[in-house]
Amino acid sequence: MRPLTADSLRGVWATLLLPLNADDSIDFARLRAQAEVLSASHVDGLYAHGTAGEFQTLTEDEFDHVNELLAGTGKPFQIGASHPSAQVQLSRVQRAAALEPGAIQVIVPDWLPLNAHEVFDFLRRTAETAGDVPLVLYNPPHAKTAVGPQQLRELAEAVPSLIGLKTAGGDKAWFDQALKSGLAIFVPGHFLASMSSLGAHGSYSNVAALSPNGSVATATDLDVERRIGEFFAAHVVPLQKAGLSNPALDKFLAAVGDWADVGTRVRWPMQSATAEQVEAARPVARRLLPELFADSW
Repeated sequence: MRPLTADSLRGVWATLLLPLNADDSIDFARLRAQAEVLSASHVDGLYAHGTAGEFQTLTEDEFDHVNELLAGTGKPFQIGASHPSAQVQLSRVQRAAALEPGAIQVIVPDWLPLNAHEVFDFLRRTAETAGDVPLVLYNPPHAKTAVGPQQLRELAEAVPSLIGLKTAGGDKAWFDQALKSGLAIFVPGHFLASMSSLGAHGSYSNVAALSPNGSVATATDLDVERRIGEFFAAHVVPLQKAGLSNPALDKFLAAVGDWADVGTRVRWPMQSATAEQVEAARPVARRLLPELFADSW
């Protein structure tokens, strides 16, 4: 596909979630079926290997297999090359670039915090390895190295192929500074409506895990966002407080949405949501958020 730019990187993007067998191996038949549903959906594009895709658990063969499946969907796609090791991440970037995605998502290597020079050197070399494929920096709240708005502007100027930021977002003052970087700012799906008014350009959307088409149809609806917050407070936050990981929460949402056979299992040693928790949440989601489920899958 044609490389994305800071101006063309927009909208609601959905992630591939890993359907797992009882032995934690990936069920590629179910993953392919999931990708087919997503490729026929209204989302602007697909990506793989974010936090919800359990990227840190993948073997290199699994990484490549998922990428080949993603590249064959016919939908605009991005590949996450993230890994705690800079060396492994660089190898993933090289192999991902050969598939010509719209962009490659990377993280600052996160076993130890990096200083400003190290962050620049990492992104410069990664950009060289990616060649003509642009980069999106994934800088989640739990990252060891927090990249603030000022550093973001410096990185964008120094590394022209850096086109976007995947972030938790912030308040108006944060957006006013971050937007000066010229990057496309992508925020969580359950904050997209309110943060769009502050300048956010799109979302790698957890709401798409609940309903791919619904996440697009309601992307700027503040009332739906408010009710998503009610649902999350009742059924997602308690799981989060119980220690479930973000991948487990996104698979829980997909099971509640019931648009594909993803399953709730996450890879060992992470804990999964239960079928009982899914069944309790499903009618609440449909009562609170009928707009998300207006399309029949």
